[in-house]
Amino acid sequence: PLGLKESVLPTQRSGISNAGGNFFMAGIGFSFIFSWLLMLLVLLIFVLGGNIYMLICDSWRSQRLFQLVDTPGLIPGFNLSELLGQEGGTTNFSELYRQCQRDTALWQTLHLDQRVSLDKLFDISQYKADISMAFEKVNITLSPISLLSQRQRDLLLNASRDGQPPKPHSPFSRLCLCLLQLHQNMTQGSLLDLAAELEQLADKAGADVEKDLKADARNLRELDKEMQMGLSGPLQSLKENIHSVLSGAAQLKTQTKAALDNVNETQDFLDREMANLIKNETWAFLEKLLDVFETYISWAKGRLTGDVARCKPVAQTLDNAEAITCDYILDSL
Repeated sequence: PLGLKESVLPTQRSGISNAGGNFFMAGIGFSFIFSWLLMLLVLLIFVLGGNIYMLICDSWRSQRLFQLVDTPGLIPGFNLSELLGQEGGTTNFSELYRQCQRDTALWQTLHLDQRVSLDKLFDISQYKADISMAFEKVNITLSPISLLSQRQRDLLLNASRDGQPPKPHSPFSRLCLCLLQLHQNMTQGSLLDLAAELEQLADKAGADVEKDLKADARNLRELDKEMQMGLSGPLQSLKENIHSVLSGAAQLKTQTKAALDNVNETQDFLDREMANLIKNETWAFLEKLLDVFETYISWAKGRLTGDVARCKPVAQTLDNAEAITCDYILDSL
């Protein structure tokens, strides 16, 4: 059986017990032999971890690490300004980081205007000069423009001659005759005079016709009254219209001549200046288009330099790297 025996003294161990004790003592010996390596590793981690945390994390958060990287000659052959193509530039990591924290566009952060001149790149003055020279060579030819044909001029002249002082058998002579007739009585004789004569005859006539004559005289007076009330207004309006037509007709020749003179002047002006007018207006339209294009270029330059490719994600990436390195790795040491 394993273990101690009842008939054997306790000081006398068996082979198994003796082997166990030997292994135990050997383990203790090996522990003392190799434990210094583990303690040395712990010591190194303790000493170096704290110093590395202070050196990297604190300087990173205070941006002294960027200032260290910006030190000239720290990295042989490395110059950020020359790498970005800036001659005599002072661009450094600290400035780039601060600009990116403010979410500035890369155009301003990297000072790309020193490498690429947008004003020169988007300068359209040379194109405007080319357009102007090409436009000056344009020859505009128009088909003849006629405001009034000869037939229309003859019609106007004939109408103006017909409106002159009345001639026999002319329309205006008939108007004058009509006007003279309107100034006369509406009937060939006076109805009131005829009614008075009938009343005088009634006084001289017998009783059998006196009543009829007086009734006829009364009817004539009523008829004259109705004619005066019903026709006086339209007749007066007709007289005024005829007077207006005759007075306008007297001025028709002068007005027609003035109108034809104006037409001739306008015709001469169009024949002489129409091509220049079209050319000037076309050039004014082209200038408006160029102004709109320049406004668009200014807007594009503003967006490119101020809004495109903002670099805040770069600063956020560095902040995230700092949090992972310091808070989750070095802080545990």
